[in-house]
Amino acid sequence: MQTITTRSLLAAAVLAAFALPGAAQQQQQQAPQQPMSFFVTSAGPGDGANLGGLAGADAHCQSLAAAVGRGDSTWHAYLSQAGAAGAPQVHARDRIGTGPWYNARGAVIAYNVDDLHEDRNNVRKPTALNEKGEEVNGFGDQPNQHDILTGSDSRGMLIPGNAANTTCGNWTSNGAGSTMVGHHDRLGGPNASWNSVHASRGCSQEDLVGTGGAGLFYCFAID
Repeated sequence: MQTITTRSLLAAAVLAAFALPGAAQQQQQQAPQQPMSFFVTSAGPGDGANLGGLAGADAHCQSLAAAVGRGDSTWHAYLSQAGAAGAPQVHARDRIGTGPWYNARGAVIAYNVDDLHEDRNNVRKPTALNEKGEEVNGFGDQPNQHDILTGSDSRGMLIPGNAANTTCGNWTSNGAGSTMVGHHDRLGGPNASWNSVHASRGCSQEDLVGTGGAGLFYCFAID
């Protein structure tokens, strides 16, 4: 009887040893996906870099998020603003909350603001998705749409200069001026960056498209 009991206990222990990893894996797979808190706009307002200012850009982010069931959070556009005509100077990095941020498929983009602006972020073509969870066209695609409006340097700060030539008149111009853009796919040149690569040709929709863009920008949930 003792031998049978000992063997039974040993068998149970072996079964438990093999079962536990599977159970842990199953629990991990059943963990809820983190809600989306970052996306590239699937479309811009369609008037070049005239986004209606920061308020208009934020409203566009909010509308796109609401269309896919994430309107319960407050969304801000990742855009800097020059101090001009009574408007305060604003750095993009200061208006997006503290993180962490996740894309529409639950992949982490960055855990905090510092990681986002260092090479510890996960902004790449496969992860910098739009609000629908779709990849955004990049270098090599037709049409290429990897120019993302930011008006910022690589640290997420406003680029010095007048508003017309750094932020397309604080996001109110669809003609003269220019702004800094980044590449969501981080391709197309030796200094490719998700938020600061080159100045746009102009502020019109035609000019933005002409250099590989579509008037798209980044949106972050701040709560």
